[in-house]
Amino acid sequence: MRRALIYILIAAILGEVYTFLAVKTLVKTRWMLWAYVGVSVFIIAFIIWSFTQFDRSVGQTKRSLFTIGLMLITVIPKMVVGLILLGEDIFRVIGGFIRTFLGNEGQSFLPERRKFVSQIALGVAAIPFLSFLYGMKWGKYNFKVRKETIYFPDLPENFDGFTITQISDIHSGSFDNPEKIAYAIDLINEQHGDIVLFTGDIVNTHAEEMYNWIDTFKKIETPAFGKYSILGNHDYGEYVTWPSQREKNKNFEDIKGLHKQIDFKLLLNEHVKLEKGGQEIALVGVENWGVNFKQAGDLGKASKGLDKEDFKILMSHDPSHWEHEVKDHPNNYHLTLSGHTHGLQFGIEIPGVFKWSPVQYVYKQWAGLYENVGRYIYVNRGFGFHAYPGRVGIWPEITVIELKKGQKAA
Repeated sequence: MRRALIYILIAAILGEVYTFLAVKTLVKTRWMLWAYVGVSVFIIAFIIWSFTQFDRSVGQTKRSLFTIGLMLITVIPKMVVGLILLGEDIFRVIGGFIRTFLGNEGQSFLPERRKFVSQIALGVAAIPFLSFLYGMKWGKYNFKVRKETIYFPDLPENFDGFTITQISDIHSGSFDNPEKIAYAIDLINEQHGDIVLFTGDIVNTHAEEMYNWIDTFKKIETPAFGKYSILGNHDYGEYVTWPSQREKNKNFEDIKGLHKQIDFKLLLNEHVKLEKGGQEIALVGVENWGVNFKQAGDLGKASKGLDKEDFKILMSHDPSHWEHEVKDHPNNYHLTLSGHTHGLQFGIEIPGVFKWSPVQYVYKQWAGLYENVGRYIYVNRGFGFHAYPGRVGIWPEITVIELKKGQKAA
């Protein structure tokens, strides 16, 4: 991690230097150049100051969200400029050595920087700049309903056509637009699922983040088979400094109480049976279990009394749980529903054609549906947002999954 931060810092510094050189190449009016320098210095100073003011006893705030957004819309585009102009400099140096080797002593070793390359660099950098701006203004509430149909040969017949509406990663402490959230709740209700499942992270850290949103989320209609939920890694209060263990424990109990206040049944390493026409499927809910995060989930305890032949839907917040324990488990968990990754809130998706996000280099299963010998996991892209106050290309999601009996047509 420390090495990665050093690389990022070096890239950021190079980006600043090269962007200045690009602006200097294109801008011939001295006051405009110094105005650019002044604005850049002010932004850098504000970002540094804001990070020094971060209070670990409070955690994420609106200011920290804004600071991260500001950093992304300034640093990333400048890194793009730096990458392009660094490439130009490499060719300039190679060309200089070639000219020296050929004996062209009358020519400069390094010719002047070409204006059109700087224009191209700034033009390309405008793409992430505008994208991050869009993500902060509109993308974070650009809710999408995604639908999947999954076939299981051993699905009980009476559950053929059973629909699940899934949401995940609410992160209520980040919200700033009641109208947009109300619209998303209406979208959830419009799906008319047989059951509504929420797969963790109701807050960023503190239970009080949800208090102003309880009435809004209570409007999620309770379908015939109910509303169930689990905890995510942020629900344990692990990422702030607490005055005492007692206060941390109280916050955790308050967070668990939030689920009841919005009429969700919180599953804590336990399962329930869903019955329809004399047939049953099991809904299993574990606490958070992640390779790099809190491991409170107990699959054995949650599944006590269930057999391999029982049809099981598992709710587990972190998809790394599926990769490391669930997908090859002898007890046969047919479908796992997760969230956690948010798709990093940044990426490129062309449905059915192309899907990419930097988070895929950390999580094998990071957005959408994955299969392993007839066992499936669906990773929801998240309802809310965290850290970066926006979304680019990976939009907030409401998932509708239909269970079908039989084999998928070839």
